[in-house]
Amino acid sequence: MKTLLKNATIIPMTKEDYFFHGDLVIEDEKIYYVGPSYQGEYDKFVDASSYIALPGFVNAHTHLAMTLMRNYKDSQENLQAWLSEIFPIEDKLNEEDIYYGSLNGVAELIKSGTTTFSDMYFQQWKTVEAVIQSGIRACIGITFFGDADETNRRIETNYSKILKAANNNPLISVHAAPHAIYTCTKETYERVAQFCLENKTYMNTHLSETKKEVDDCINQTGLRPVEYLESINAFSAPAYLAHGVYFDDNELEILKKRNVSVIHNPSSNCKLASGICPIGHYREMGINVALGTDGASSNNNLSMIKEMRLAAMIATVSTMRPASTTPYQILEMATINGARALGLSDKIGSLEVNKEADIVLINKNICEMTPLNNIFSALVFSLPDRAIDSVYCRGRELMRNGKLLTIDEDDVIKNVNRQWEDILRR
Repeated sequence: MKTLLKNATIIPMTKEDYFFHGDLVIEDEKIYYVGPSYQGEYDKFVDASSYIALPGFVNAHTHLAMTLMRNYKDSQENLQAWLSEIFPIEDKLNEEDIYYGSLNGVAELIKSGTTTFSDMYFQQWKTVEAVIQSGIRACIGITFFGDADETNRRIETNYSKILKAANNNPLISVHAAPHAIYTCTKETYERVAQFCLENKTYMNTHLSETKKEVDDCINQTGLRPVEYLESINAFSAPAYLAHGVYFDDNELEILKKRNVSVIHNPSSNCKLASGICPIGHYREMGINVALGTDGASSNNNLSMIKEMRLAAMIATVSTMRPASTTPYQILEMATINGARALGLSDKIGSLEVNKEADIVLINKNICEMTPLNNIFSALVFSLPDRAIDSVYCRGRELMRNGKLLTIDEDDVIKNVNRQWEDILRR
């Protein structure tokens, strides 16, 4: 089936500050045509003259089911104090909690224009169920804590459950997600790297999120965090790193050599007082920088739209240079750079023929976007979530006219509230 999106303002994310007015054609799961004027046959017509067509956003780091803990224990002293409140709650979670927390997160992602996310959490097979129901794209992390014995146990049990739940669904990739260097042993990282190489997949881990983490690593190993992981050959497998607030130039050189991406999480970094990631400098050093929201309990939302705006603002005030990171570069972080980080840039992240049709239609005829003037500035600084009109993932329409098509939002809200009340009683 061919769907013609006619007369859209198209931002293909193929070269800097480039956009044009034209047509997009979706055939089944792929982009069949993108150009000035389509003259061929089609089965469905969409008047897109009021819309900006953009690749779906890629949320390259989150903990999806943590929507359950949104607005909970917000005012802690630092990351460690916050984790001491969160870990006991997580110990109580069951499969039903994870399913509805994940479905709630997926609904929020779709409504704010995200079509792909990378997740690191627990009982991931239930998140897979939510992903399949909704039709979104996901990189599901097998989360690791502890030593090599625990890692092998999780590979043996959790990996098989995830694969069974995914059932070869083309929208689901399985990554390996050791939590952090302060919760995983050297042997765990070595085993994870081996697992990634054996299964041709990616490692996703938190690194250098706080200055304390860096100082502790130096005191314990004599090395900075990137140097430590490099010393144990953890980067022999493809990898992307969440936060990365405190990398020095030597560490950046290692990441560049290893082609490791950094996922910037500005809201979480601000909320937990972790610090400011110098993304402009990282980019100048040749690092691929993508964007993530982190979990809803440390943000407290999953909107890549809000994350883009904050990332741009922080990049300006931290350098005192408004041009240090341009709106187009922020959009790259939220789209094609995220796809690169997750190993998906051959499929998504830009609007090109034969790529999979992950497309967002944004209503440009609203007061917040008027007058449009610079379209890239408008998308980064002015865009509200409510402007997301329609969302396609792999050619399937997940939202139309602001209405979710694959998720009953009212039912999800009811069930999440029920699960949270039960969690607090456990």
